[in-house]
Amino acid sequence: PCALLQTRMQSLQPDPKAQYRTVYEALKKIVLTEGFWRPLRGINVTMLGAGPAHAMYFACYEKMKKSLSDTLQHGGNSHLANGIAGSVATLLHDAVMNPAEVVKQRMQMFNSPYKSVLACIRTVQKTEGFGAFYRSYTTQLTMNVPFQAIHFITYEFMQEQINPRREYNPRSHIVSGAIAGAVAAAATTPLDVCKTLLNTQENMALSSVNISGHLSGMMNAFKTVYQLGGIAGYFRGVQARVIYQMPSTAIAWSVYEFFKYFLTKHKVEKRTSL
Repeated sequence: PCALLQTRMQSLQPDPKAQYRTVYEALKKIVLTEGFWRPLRGINVTMLGAGPAHAMYFACYEKMKKSLSDTLQHGGNSHLANGIAGSVATLLHDAVMNPAEVVKQRMQMFNSPYKSVLACIRTVQKTEGFGAFYRSYTTQLTMNVPFQAIHFITYEFMQEQINPRREYNPRSHIVSGAIAGAVAAAATTPLDVCKTLLNTQENMALSSVNISGHLSGMMNAFKTVYQLGGIAGYFRGVQARVIYQMPSTAIAWSVYEFFKYFLTKHKVEKRTSL
């Protein structure tokens, strides 16, 4: 639901029926006018891509973090290594998730013409070509590389503060993950607004600044956002974005740390039994 609210509230030229002042007002209005299940629209395509994307994401991060930390700080915890590892892992993650994000955001827009995920994919492919699914990829990376660098550095920093022995501690993982997500989300909101504009290609917004055809490129998106909303335009939906990212990163880290602990413990017990 928070993802839909974020997409709607980042709309630069919304339909008068889709203008919201607060997250609560947006959720209430969407449920009352569009139905109880509307906030969950597009979740199936996100779930489909999330599994393989996150598997590659954490596997790459863990491998690179260890290798770089050994090189930069002789086995210690290097914040630079954490940031670089998180950034590289993002390249693989976003290659899978970017098309899913395009479909999800198009289905979440007010009065979306798409009846299903498959219909959305077919229509976009037919009318805009395969490139439409990656039109915001460079902007996505421009946003997610700093997001993940800040995210991982903040998470590892918080772990040093509240879990210095780096033991499996669900509470510390949830708190660290939530704080890391909030800090990274707030810092990269301007980039997310630009990504949303590139993904959704808002007709009303583009026509109001005399842009015909499809908007492409990060710099064009930045200029268009400023034309439409000034500095404040870059921070549209920041509250919804932070609210969305906090539980998301908290859950992701707690699940990841659990399986890391479970598999490591199982591996050690197996060696001991031998």
